[in-house]
Amino acid sequence: MPQIGWSELLVIIILAILIIGPKDFPIVVKKVGSYVKKIKSYVTEIQDDIDNVTDLDSEEKNKKNKNS
Repeated sequence: MPQIGWSELLVIIILAILIIGPKDFPIVVKKVGSYVKKIKSYVTEIQDDIDNVTDLDSEEKNKKNKNS
């Protein structure tokens, strides 16, 4: 996975300020932050659901093995 250093991040921020404008930049950053937060919560929820399903599957396999 590519990593972004501080210099690249600074260039991205400067370009964003120039393109969006200094007046609207804080608003856009807030919206992007809220979108990232929502996406993270969805991904976490999906990961938890997958973990629960795999846990249930392993429990069912253990029960079948004990009954055999």
